[in-house]
Amino acid sequence: MSHVPFSTLLQQVAALAREAGDAILVVYGEEFEVQRKVDQSPVTAADLAAQRVITAGLAQLEGGLPVISEEARAAAWSERRTWTRYWLVDPLDGTREFIKRNGEFTVNIALIENHEPVLGAVLAPVTGELYAAARGQGAWLQSQVDAPWQRIATRDFSQPATVAGSRSHGGAGTALLEQLIGEGYQSMPLGSSLKFCLVARGDADVYLRRGATSEWDTAAAQSVLEEAGGAVLDLAGEPLRYNRGDSLINPEFIAVGDSAVDWKARLLAADLEA
Repeated sequence: MSHVPFSTLLQQVAALAREAGDAILVVYGEEFEVQRKVDQSPVTAADLAAQRVITAGLAQLEGGLPVISEEARAAAWSERRTWTRYWLVDPLDGTREFIKRNGEFTVNIALIENHEPVLGAVLAPVTGELYAAARGQGAWLQSQVDAPWQRIATRDFSQPATVAGSRSHGGAGTALLEQLIGEGYQSMPLGSSLKFCLVARGDADVYLRRGATSEWDTAAAQSVLEEAGGAVLDLAGEPLRYNRGDSLINPEFIAVGDSAVDWKARLLAADLEA
């Protein structure tokens, strides 16, 4: 057994992400039906299988903390507002990519403490890449099951910049990006929370998201990116925070690799209507 460079809790969460990924791949290898939720977003048996695995696994971990998950009805704000620690889960992020069978979907498990993600695991089941991070313990990548853990880090901001872009949500924000990072940047389209991971491992500089995302879409990958040296900021330049109110919808944000750049100043100087 090779040395694992981080806490037992993160090891347990990483193993749970792998278990959920296995459940997803069983469905991925078969014919599957696509249902529609109330908001018309797709859901499959894989989402629900992963949900069951993760919910059962988290219940076994320390303290039996509450869980917010995409595939379960969230507790009312009147109850959530008192929570200081809880799990935030997207059992299958990128269901559209799953349906297209392009492999660009992830399992996301995060621990939130006082509105901040302090631990996260992001697994890409098809490639086997597993990203894991915890506050003060660094960000790590395991390229496949039982491979050694490698430390990852963001890179210095480069010009022309490389932008991680959305596979399913198009090119919203081009004009704003040019104000923030200059013209002539390269785009790397990718599905799900893998865009954050591209920045975290130093293969891209920024990921700008205009339009709605939910808190479970970002928390685990934000933990990975922050521990790798980056940040996730709303468009006022403030760090993205969680369990802020009744809505679980995030503000628009930018994920950045080089924290030495004064992104807040750039954002405040930019025309956000662009």
